[in-house]
Amino acid sequence: MSDKEYVRSHIREVPDFPKKGILFLDITTAVKDKKALQYIVDYLAEQFKDQRIDYVAGIESRGFIFGTALALKLNAGFVLIRKPNKLPAETIKETYSLEYGTDTIEMHIDAVQAGDRVLIVDDLLATGGTAMAAVHLVEKTEATVVSTAFVIELDPLKGREKIEKTGCPVCSMLHYNLD
Repeated sequence: MSDKEYVRSHIREVPDFPKKGILFLDITTAVKDKKALQYIVDYLAEQFKDQRIDYVAGIESRGFIFGTALALKLNAGFVLIRKPNKLPAETIKETYSLEYGTDTIEMHIDAVQAGDRVLIVDDLLATGGTAMAAVHLVEKTEATVVSTAFVIELDPLKGREKIEKTGCPVCSMLHYNLD
């Protein structure tokens, strides 16, 4: 069994969560398995080992799990991208559209600076709205977004296309078609 197959076999599929018709891909069963967790971190680190990453920015909350471990492997710092009113110092914000309304994410204003090379990490890429907002948030500081990285990508939702249209690369370990 390959590393990717091993990780995939440790991702629990939960039908009808959080609502009927949704198949939830639960990464908690993968992160509790030390071998699966190691494979995830090693895979992502290998993709960016030569990219001179200064900071890994993790999107709340599951991006924190992979982002912190990845930052250590890449000899980089870790930056938190959070929901509103969770960070104690001055922040910058990015509001983005959802299917029904809007949402906002924040980062400390001094988290990254012009010229810093940043990798944005989350567990899952679906429609790309949150990831795109994170890219725009980091770009507000004039830092360079080297890439976005995900453990899982839901291919039919076309989040990759949205992100890549901006010129920002996308790296995903596992791809799901949801057929």
